Amino acid sequence: MRLKQEDIFLNNNTNNLYVSEIPVDKQKLAAPIKSVVDKFQILPEFLKVRGLVKQHFDSFNYFVNTGIKKVVSANDRIVSHIDPAIYLRFNDVRIGNPSMTTYEKINPHTCRLADMTYAAPIFADIEYMQESHGQRTRLEKKNVVMGRMPIMLRSCRCVLYGKDEAELARLGECPLDPGGYFIINGAEKVIPIREQLAKNRIIIDADNKGNITASVTSISETIKSRTVIKMDKEKIYLLLNQFVKKIPIMVVMKAMGIESDQEVMQMVGADPCYSALLLPSIEECARIDIYTQEQALAYLNTKVQYSSELGAFLILRDIFLANVPVRCNNLRPKCLYVAVMLRRMMEATLNKHAMDDKDYMGNKHLELSGQLISLLFECYCLGVEDMELLSGEELHTPNSFLVMLNGLILGKHRRPQHFANALRKLRRAGKIGEFVSVFVNEKQRCVYISSDGGRVCRPLVIVDKGISRIKEHHMKELLDGVRTFNDFLGDGLVEYLDVNEENNALIALYEGEVTPETTHIEIEPFTILGCAMGKQAMGNIAYNQLCRMDTLLNILVYPQRPLVTTRTIELVGYDKLGAGQNATVAVMSCSGYDIEDAIVMNKASLDRGFGRCNVMKKYSNIIQKSRTGASDSILRPQRTGPGSERMQILDDDGIAAPGEIIRPNDILLNKVSIHTRGIPISSEPLMDSACRPAKQLYKGPEGESCVLDRVALSSDQNGNLSIKFLIRHTRRPELGDKFSSRHGQKGVCGIIIQQEDLPFSERGICPDLIMNPHGFPSRMTVGKMIELLGGKAGVSCGRFHYGSAFGEPSGHADKVETISETLIKHGFCYNGKDFIYSGITGFPLQAYIFMGPIYYQKLKHMVLDKMRARGNGPRVMLTRQPTEGRTRKGGLRVGEMERDCLIAYGASMLIYERMMLSSDPYDVQVCRKCGLIGYYSHKLKIGFCSSCKIGENVSSMKLPYACKLLIQELQSMNIVPRLKLVEP
Repeated sequence: MRLKQEDIFLNNNTNNLYVSEIPVDKQKLAAPIKSVVDKFQILPEFLKVRGLVKQHFDSFNYFVNTGIKKVVSANDRIVSHIDPAIYLRFNDVRIGNPSMTTYEKINPHTCRLADMTYAAPIFADIEYMQESHGQRTRLEKKNVVMGRMPIMLRSCRCVLYGKDEAELARLGECPLDPGGYFIINGAEKVIPIREQLAKNRIIIDADNKGNITASVTSISETIKSRTVIKMDKEKIYLLLNQFVKKIPIMVVMKAMGIESDQEVMQMVGADPCYSALLLPSIEECARIDIYTQEQALAYLNTKVQYSSELGAFLILRDIFLANVPVRCNNLRPKCLYVAVMLRRMMEATLNKHAMDDKDYMGNKHLELSGQLISLLFECYCLGVEDMELLSGEELHTPNSFLVMLNGLILGKHRRPQHFANALRKLRRAGKIGEFVSVFVNEKQRCVYISSDGGRVCRPLVIVDKGISRIKEHHMKELLDGVRTFNDFLGDGLVEYLDVNEENNALIALYEGEVTPETTHIEIEPFTILGCAMGKQAMGNIAYNQLCRMDTLLNILVYPQRPLVTTRTIELVGYDKLGAGQNATVAVMSCSGYDIEDAIVMNKASLDRGFGRCNVMKKYSNIIQKSRTGASDSILRPQRTGPGSERMQILDDDGIAAPGEIIRPNDILLNKVSIHTRGIPISSEPLMDSACRPAKQLYKGPEGESCVLDRVALSSDQNGNLSIKFLIRHTRRPELGDKFSSRHGQKGVCGIIIQQEDLPFSERGICPDLIMNPHGFPSRMTVGKMIELLGGKAGVSCGRFHYGSAFGEPSGHADKVETISETLIKHGFCYNGKDFIYSGITGFPLQAYIFMGPIYYQKLKHMVLDKMRARGNGPRVMLTRQPTEGRTRKGGLRVGEMERDCLIAYGASMLIYERMMLSSDPYDVQVCRKCGLIGYYSHKLKIGFCSSCKIGENVSSMKLPYACKLLIQELQSMNIVPRLKLVEP
């Protein structure tokens, strides 16, 4: 180890130096040598173990193996209300294998094509008491089918579980498909993870009136309830759905056996501030003359909801704070829990900073069922004092912290940091679960231990005294296949931290930033970021995309792999299914059609296939069966006569033939529907009057021709014939189509220019796209500039470059300096700019142009799907105004803001024309005397007033029909609008 110059004191007057005279920092010499270890390889191993959808699998597998049994066992007995001896009991319940019926097995691809649900039967073993002629018999039945449950793909009950790539391909599945979703009636459905407030936790908040509340949403295996304690006008009340009104909290405490007011005060805390806040509640309890447990229970029985069948004591025992267990009807643990809630409320009253933030992830859980781990034995062995052995006065002593496990009070501890460190050592040694978190909250004086599901956890490298536990030999063993990610967990090198425990940790991004106080290091800093790829971009969706029949599918014809990639893209396999193309982009202003992020496109590039896509749409039809045994029929097509031109694509069986070119309003299926209602059932054939045409037409954009890609015949769950048509429409980019780079810079195609009119470089390279430079300064998308440089260098040297976030210090992203050296080596300018000639004049441009390849995505928003116009068309029957929406051939609405603009311009006649003449003009007869709307008498040929009973003072005028409708609706509510007419 080399000594720093400042560590050695040199005397200029002394020629001979003795070692003993040199002051040396011995601690620095004895410190272990820090070495930077490349830990990136841990991430692929972590994804092998956990994956991106592992939490969905764990949740579903836990439910089908354990959770469903717990739910049924908690409600396993159904008893007759008439005779309690007659019962039905579930002894066991289990999920079978996916099947169409009980025994006929199915796979997911078949369900997608046949519009079936990928489900498995639920089997149960039941025992029941049967009574017949006064004789009671106890019977048992095995494997009774209770129902069917959809099965998550790739879960432990799925046929794809544990299959390799060859077996998946044989079953028609894509190996890159992660699973984690369901197939319902042929459609893929995902149950998203929902954020919920943490269950069984005390949440301090304020209601809409500013009153402080403490709420607990309790969940047990048998019941779910919500308990709220609220401070209203300095008094504290309990709000519970089983009681008709709010209950004074001191009445509740007395009903649970704490009759002494002094003991309640000791439980809350001996501080006079807390006593003063509790005093109004004590006085209110005394005002209604309740001093004993019997009086309190009698009072509560009068407040129970009429619909509730339980008494007050049973409500307090079973529903109130249902997460706190009660043994032998001893409600003291619930009293201690209420005391903690009261103290937290009073702290929030005295200090608003003690309120809980509902948006903080530590106070939220994700809706996934997790496996509970029992930690009680370890906690009590580490010095936690049991609450049942403590008095109320000992509960809040200054030198002790409460210990809570999953929201349940275990006890208290006098050395919280020592206790937390001991639990962490147990976790790192593998003695307790890897996802158990220990969090010391100094403000609330609590140690929170969490082992329940739904918490966001992430792996971090453990640091001891400023040195990472992962060494070079660990990574070598990982690369050699000797060590796995689970070994890193088991050996205490890596551990999971949740959001709360991260508050007790000091995490460094890189090993070079580690200090003696650092507790953890990021495996790789870019794991902080999420992985949100282009959700609207077109590309390849799966290896089996040509075998699927999705409702709508956009596929890019020539997808490419990006020249500049990231480690995240490689980890999730996104580069194996391209979703864009590498376009040569010139950053310059051109033609004026590129304002507001619009893009200038090269026509020759579009001719070569840039941005070309296939839009695949599915049309389906079912041949129904009727009760008479007859069914819908498919007729042979007409080859001559009226309407025959729309049947040219049909085969002789009446079904459209694959490969045919289709135009709008062509017939895909020549079907007739049979009506048997009112026709007597007989063996004679049905008459033609019972049949009506039910042809299926293709409705597509006018002027566009498509191709019938595939026709699939299958049978649905009811045994009916299902016919599916897959229509393919090849589209090339046009004006108004939307494109985007991977940096969020989206824009529409503004103009398409011939290649000979576009600028070109001295090497003869002509850009595919031209982007306006004004898109950079306000967005500050420096990553896009780096991508252009990296892509240009990659094309020159034949290597994919990396642009990972935070990747430069650890060597997982290319530095701009290195990229510039590559550009110079291959004859380009170091900053990516080129010498450009004008395509129109042929002279060089007066500036160097920043030009190079950028990965562009074509988005699903295309002008062909959105463009619409109408001169006249359908109207809404009620208001007689034009319909709304493209599918209903609706008009373009002039809304309130557009109306305000026209008013500001003073364009009164334009408003009159838009708001009435082009919308819903209506001639009304108005009485000049009373101002009410009359009617026109066709018999007398004059207007007539219903109120005045005469027609002399009636004038005709134009009014929007919606206005006339509003006036009549107001009249129905006894509000009479009167119109005052003035002579023009």
